[in-house]
Amino acid sequence: MKELSTKPYLIRAIYDWCSDSGYTPYLSVKVDDQTRVPDEFVKNGEIILNISDDAAHHLTLGNDVIQFSARFNGVSREISVPVNAVQGIFAKEISQGILFPPEGNANTAVAEAGTEDSPKRQSSSQGSQRSQSGDKRRFQIVK
Repeated sequence: MKELSTKPYLIRAIYDWCSDSGYTPYLSVKVDDQTRVPDEFVKNGEIILNISDDAAHHLTLGNDVIQFSARFNGVSREISVPVNAVQGIFAKEISQGILFPPEGNANTAVAEAGTEDSPKRQSSSQGSQRSQSGDKRRFQIVK
């Protein structure tokens, strides 16, 4: 029998924690051909999605896919994100959440994002920071 991934369970746990704490849960998603999101909001192959109750309607946090409808510039759009495309989930207000390693790496990293809205990735095997777009946005490993 195939071993179940912990990733969808951790996504749901952080989502619940954000909701219970009054924070706004955001998903960081690596966009690929399996991801259905508005292309005009994708930057550097990534998109940040607000999945709070106010923003995401009919939200389903499944084991394989996350689906909901949301408004972008006043137009309702259907969003579908494979769980393996999720790079992290975090609370916007305090920039705390989980950064997931690239697929194939079994370790997860608890992360703290910079103060700006869009987090950037940091290698969990190195202490140095990587910024893919050259800005100050980043995740920090919290031990």
